[in-house]
Amino acid sequence: MITYRSFRNADPPLLLNLWRECELGRGAARPQSVEAIELVTFSQPYFDPDGLIVARDGDRVVGFVHAGFGCDSEGEELTSDPGVICAIVVHPEYRRQGIGRELLQRAEQYLQQRGAVDVQAGQSPGRDPFYFGIYGGARPSGVLVSDPLAHPFLEASGYSPVARFDILQRDLANSRDPANFRLVAFRRKVRLDAFDQRGNTNWWWHNHLGRVDSVRFELIFKSDDTSCAGVTIVGLDHYTALWQERAVGLLELDSTDSPDADLHRQVLIVEVLKRLRQEMVTRAEIHVREGAEGLTEMLRQTGFESVDVGVVYRRNEPLG
Repeated sequence: MITYRSFRNADPPLLLNLWRECELGRGAARPQSVEAIELVTFSQPYFDPDGLIVARDGDRVVGFVHAGFGCDSEGEELTSDPGVICAIVVHPEYRRQGIGRELLQRAEQYLQQRGAVDVQAGQSPGRDPFYFGIYGGARPSGVLVSDPLAHPFLEASGYSPVARFDILQRDLANSRDPANFRLVAFRRKVRLDAFDQRGNTNWWWHNHLGRVDSVRFELIFKSDDTSCAGVTIVGLDHYTALWQERAVGLLELDSTDSPDADLHRQVLIVEVLKRLRQEMVTRAEIHVREGAEGLTEMLRQTGFESVDVGVVYRRNEPLG
């Protein structure tokens, strides 16, 4: 008989084993220790045991769902709407028995009790409270297409796609970076500086990038020491065993308003990739929200290729 209950302090090793046994696809890391998943999940200051619901068959944990909330527009506190289904996992031996549907319904009830009207399935920037560095690669970006069972399950459960993220990677063993007159001429005007973190951080940032190894690179004009573009690099150490490569994620790619913004970002990425090769990094990953065609095209010209897609779903009907 399958029973359901909220998270307990003795659960982390059981949940980690379940996560590893389910083989959730290329975007789900395989952490080697409980501490790795605890850092980005159970020890978060807003972790609520009632939001993580466990399915058990006797003493065996056979599934779980984890629901939570995103942050406000300032990144300084949680917001109660919409609720977010961050993860839903059922052991392969127990699938197609209604366990996933029951877990989802219980998660929706939890979110409704805490003020949510709408529900999002799959995380996205600002609505990604858990599993940073454990699911999605560079960051959680929806439910990955490489996890094929999740999509028909969500659609059958009354959810529809509302956003997509293109997941691109660059093989750094291929050192053929783009080169043209504009790139070469602009590179002479700038230098690449590294920082521990970006200047404008907030509470949400510290609960995500502040919990993982990261470095901020800025492209600086030599003439006046001002920045024209920047990107944050995070290590994807938990993916090493799965991908058999040393990989990093590129986040927070931005630039100043300029007609040459694409050029600035491209030079920044080329220079950062050169630095990463020197550190024996073999693969870089970046996520781009659907609709940013200019950015996607620039990345393709820089040698990035699509490897996956993340899809964010929204419940068709409001709660209640």
